[in-house]
Amino acid sequence: MNEIFTAIRNGLIVSCQAEGNSPFNSPEGVTLFARAAVIGGAAAIRSEGVEKTSSIIEAMTVPVIGLVKSHFDDGFVRITGSFKDVEDLAGIGTHIIAVDGTFRKREGFSGPEFIAQAKSRYGCIIMADIATEREALACADAGADCISTTLSGYTPETKHSHDGPDFDLLKYLASTLSIPVIAEGRVNTPALAAQMMSLGAWSIVVGSAITRPTEITKWFIESIARSTSTR
Repeated sequence: MNEIFTAIRNGLIVSCQAEGNSPFNSPEGVTLFARAAVIGGAAAIRSEGVEKTSSIIEAMTVPVIGLVKSHFDDGFVRITGSFKDVEDLAGIGTHIIAVDGTFRKREGFSGPEFIAQAKSRYGCIIMADIATEREALACADAGADCISTTLSGYTPETKHSHDGPDFDLLKYLASTLSIPVIAEGRVNTPALAAQMMSLGAWSIVVGSAITRPTEITKWFIESIARSTSTR
């Protein structure tokens, strides 16, 4: 575990995910993204789905953070929300398993309770994806090996809180917790990544700004549309 966290310290983790009708939505597609990211210097890869994560693990020499994405009943995203998900990811040799660390219930457990159970059952390295300070502290107490600010802005409690990265959450956690705190969520420019690092992030996760060409194209299209509407 120490070797893995040393390898990603002060580094960039690239989230290589593809969904829906994306032409990259296949194990081969996301693995090509991962290869490109590592060539560019990525310290680790974050991947969704057992088959896709397995493909990336087989092709990469850097650590891989794996997760399985689903949804709560209210439609909000859930990260690795079942023990089967954890078991499947552990079974393919996932270096770090990202788990929803929010207080919402899944399989009868809150996030921190679920993490404690998963650590006990599988002995895997767990990244707790959280949205609030209280969730992060509870997950750390439950045995999470690192914390990520992934879900800030993506839960019912925090959905209207942030347009950009949650600087305050990252700064508080980095100065409070003794385990690594990873910055993730709306870090879509090099300047924002540097700012998060200066606030104490162990490492930075960037996804859409690197591996979602459809979304990036939309950013430009929307910006152009706003500009031309004022002419």
